Amino acid sequence: MTVPMVDLRPMLAATEPAWRANLERLFERMQFILGEQVDAFERELAAALGARFAVTAGSGTAAIELGIRAAGLAESGAEVVAPALTSPYTAQAILAAGCKPRFADIDPETLLLNAEDAEARVRKRTGALLPVHLYGQPCDLPRLAGIARRRGLVLLQDACQAHGAQEAGRPFTSFSPAVAYSFYPTKNLPCLGDGGAVLTDSRAVAEKVRRLRDGGRRNDQVARTRAINSRLDEMQACYLRAFLPKLPEWNQRRARLAALYDQALAGCDGVRPVVRRTGSVCHLYVVRATQRARLRKFLAERGVITAVHYPVPLHLQPAFRDCGLKRGALPLAEQACREVLSLPLWPYMPETAVEEVAARVRQFYSAA
Repeated sequence: MTVPMVDLRPMLAATEPAWRANLERLFERMQFILGEQVDAFERELAAALGARFAVTAGSGTAAIELGIRAAGLAESGAEVVAPALTSPYTAQAILAAGCKPRFADIDPETLLLNAEDAEARVRKRTGALLPVHLYGQPCDLPRLAGIARRRGLVLLQDACQAHGAQEAGRPFTSFSPAVAYSFYPTKNLPCLGDGGAVLTDSRAVAEKVRRLRDGGRRNDQVARTRAINSRLDEMQACYLRAFLPKLPEWNQRRARLAALYDQALAGCDGVRPVVRRTGSVCHLYVVRATQRARLRKFLAERGVITAVHYPVPLHLQPAFRDCGLKRGALPLAEQACREVLSLPLWPYMPETAVEEVAARVRQFYSAA
C-alpha cells in the first residue's frame, strides 16, 4: 500500500458542488480581488472560529506580519519572543515587520513554547510574545497572557496549524488582539495555493489590518501609511468557503486517526508520540523517533511517505544568526529537531492506512 503524507483529492470530491457553485458565481461577476467571495468568507470564518472579525491576507506569513504591524511594533526593532521549534516563516514574518526574533526553548513533552523560558528571555527591548500552536496544539494561553500583562508585552498568536482549536473552551481571540492563520494546502482548513487571515475581536485592529494588507489605502489610490500588498484572491475564497463547513468533521476525523496511531504504536520501542494537549486539532501526527533517517528510508522504500517538522531549530538557521544564540543554547528544541517525525495524516485517510504505517514502523524497530 502506498501512503502519501496528505491527499487532497477526497476533500475536493466531498465539497465539489459547493466550490463549483462559488466559482461559477465568481466568473459571472469577474471581480478577482477583494470581491464578494472574500467578503463572505471573512464573515463565515469569524463566525466559525468564534471571533468578531476576520481579515484575509495572501499567506499565513503575511498574516503574522500584519498582526505585528497592527500592534504598533512595525519597524521598531523590538524583540518578539517565539519558540525555536516552528516553521522558519514565523521568524521571517517578525523580520518582515521590522522587528527581531528572540528564541525561547520548548516544553519537552508537548514541544510548545515553554512559558517559563519565554519569560526569562524578556528584556527592555522586548515588545511581544508570539506563541505558536504547533501541530494543531493550543498553547497555555492563560499563562502566556498573564506573562504579557505582567511584563507589559503584546501577546500575538501563530495559529497557522490550529484551525478550530480553542484553549480552555475559549476562542483564541479572547486572549490576544490578533491571531494569524494560514490556508496552505496541507492545513486543516486549506486552499489550493497560499492564503492567510488575521482574526480579532477588535474592530480597530481589523480596520488597521485591512488598510495594511492593501497598501495603506482606504478603497482609493492614496497610501496613508507604510504597508504591504497581501490579499487573498477570490478564487481561493471559493474553495475555502466550500471547505469551512467541513472543518469540524475533518478535525474530528483527524483526532480519531491520531487516537488509532496512539493505540497501534503503544509500546513500540524507538518511537514516542508527542503529547497532545486537550483541544488539539491534530494538524500533524508527530512522533519522536530514534534512527530517524534510517526509519524514513525504510518507510519510503515501502511506499510510506513521511516528513520532518522541523529539522533545524530557528536559532541555528543562517537567516536568524543575529539572534546571538549558539548550538546548545536551547537544548530541548535542538534535541526535538533531531527526533521529530511526522507520519501521514489527512481527514479521509483510511484507517487501514494508519494500521499499515504503524505496522511498518514496528517492523523497522523489530528488525533493528
